[in-house]
Amino acid sequence: MPGHHAALPPFHLAPGMPAGSAVPRAQLPPLHAVFQPIVQAGNAELLGYEALVRGPAGSPYALPEALFRLAQGVENTVALEIEAARTALAAWRGLELPGKLFLNFSPMTLRYLLADRERLSAALLRAGIAPSRLVVEVTEQTPIGDAASFGAAMLLLRELGMQYALDDFGSGHANLDLLAHLSPQFVKIDKSLVRGIASCSRRLEILRAVMRMMSAFGGRVIAEGIEHEEELAVVRDLGVTGAQGYYIGRPSAHPDTQAAPQVRRTLASRHIAVFPQVVRSGWSGMTAGRLLRPAPTVSPAASNDAVLRMFQDQPELHAVAVVHDDGRPLAIIGRQGFIDRYAAPFHRELYGKKACIAMANREPACFERRATLEEMAQILAGENTRSLADGFLITEQGRYIGLGTGADLIRAITEVRMEAARYANPLTFLPGNIPLNQHIERLIDAASEFRACYVDLNHFKPFNDKYGYWKGDEMLKGAAAILAEVCDPARDFLGHVGGDDFLVLFQSSDWPARMHEAIRRFNDAALAMYAPGDRAAGGMQGEDRHGLPVFFPPVSMAAGVVCVSGEGVAALQRLGSRHIGAAAAAAKREAKRSATGMAVLDFLLLAAALPA
Repeated sequence: MPGHHAALPPFHLAPGMPAGSAVPRAQLPPLHAVFQPIVQAGNAELLGYEALVRGPAGSPYALPEALFRLAQGVENTVALEIEAARTALAAWRGLELPGKLFLNFSPMTLRYLLADRERLSAALLRAGIAPSRLVVEVTEQTPIGDAASFGAAMLLLRELGMQYALDDFGSGHANLDLLAHLSPQFVKIDKSLVRGIASCSRRLEILRAVMRMMSAFGGRVIAEGIEHEEELAVVRDLGVTGAQGYYIGRPSAHPDTQAAPQVRRTLASRHIAVFPQVVRSGWSGMTAGRLLRPAPTVSPAASNDAVLRMFQDQPELHAVAVVHDDGRPLAIIGRQGFIDRYAAPFHRELYGKKACIAMANREPACFERRATLEEMAQILAGENTRSLADGFLITEQGRYIGLGTGADLIRAITEVRMEAARYANPLTFLPGNIPLNQHIERLIDAASEFRACYVDLNHFKPFNDKYGYWKGDEMLKGAAAILAEVCDPARDFLGHVGGDDFLVLFQSSDWPARMHEAIRRFNDAALAMYAPGDRAAGGMQGEDRHGLPVFFPPVSMAAGVVCVSGEGVAALQRLGSRHIGAAAAAAKREAKRSATGMAVLDFLLLAAALPA
């Protein structure tokens, strides 16, 4: 049975390691190894296997947690880890499995082994397995301690021809400091950050960030905890090197030498994964400090004539802050209102020599330098429009540092909202133009066949004009909800181009049935939103763009579909993705004239007529 080897070497503790009593050899239960496959996401070949130790099946020590509870104390734990590695090496040698063998060690055991080159070689390199096939996984069972010294000690593994991986990255002791000092060849992303990644944009962005870091270090990423096809498709499309989890394969004493059929099918598919989208509010990153304009101040006792001279000498100055001697702001004097008062008869003679605080706005809008744009925008919802005319004060730790203008604030709010709308429609929260274009580029790069379906609502404007914007918004949100429900979230990408225009990028083979269902459901729901009289009349009276009376049928959904086959994708690779929008718009025009509400055109037939 694997696990019966020569006795462990004499136990010599690394410096600083507490003493303890080793478990006698006879008290260790028989160990055996199981191996969990790690597949290469790019080609479905096996990168290797992670070795996992088990006790006797059916015994209280069958699982590793129970084994390590048995091995209490430092020396016992180190002895158990080394014996587990030897057991795995012996079993691996007899299985003739492809790829690399990943062996788990805690930082405590690694410090013990790395303290003596001969000790490390005896534990890992005398099983007849090439060092280049061994990957030491640094687990999170114990703290690393000083990361710099640990990283320096790990260089011995490189000298001996082995590689190492940082396990469970994103949890426990596996942190950025260790990544910087260790520079591992592999980082294994903890399952808590991988599970559900097909529907969680935050997990996806974290994985993207780790991949960027590892690319800078020259290392590779392995995603653990893959349990579903959709998760494997996402990590494949992100460019992750390896994948591990129950969907890939469960731990086994005699694992397969190639990836499971469903894994090969998923990795070979031309369909791309639909990435979950981040809903961007646009607020993040913009603060009051970004709007700051340095501006002079006056004391509360300064005369109005002195303030007037300041405005006359500095034509660009929109306001003046009234500030206490200790720097605390007290009030603000807006240029336009102040000069307008001076234009009144006898105002200068009556008030010129008086203190300016009497004419100042003593309830100014005031923000700390780090205040967010969202916080500042709240004044727009209030009734104090004077704050926008005069501007606002900006402070740091309660002390005045400058002014901001209402015009700058409005401009910033408008810009970030417009930028956010490019990523997500503010009404439906569906992806906007930028994510849509990114998904089209991914489809083209992957040479994946798809259908671009441009959805438009017929006669929506007359309904919106008569029933009001609130009702119109409800209809748009209803259309978005119906389209989302008929889409396969793992294959079909739904975006909101703007207004009553939507775009669906179908990879589902049954897309015609899905689209016909959406048209039927929307048309029924739209008719139900009309008043009883209009429903009975089959539409409503209104005016055309020239003001002439006209009868409008109920709002209905039209869908122009552009089919992009393999040859069509090749054409797009030459022509550029922008042609999809023009082709889909042409198909939409055909759909609006169709009795069924849908028109289907082939991209290759349209491409010749599209502008270069």
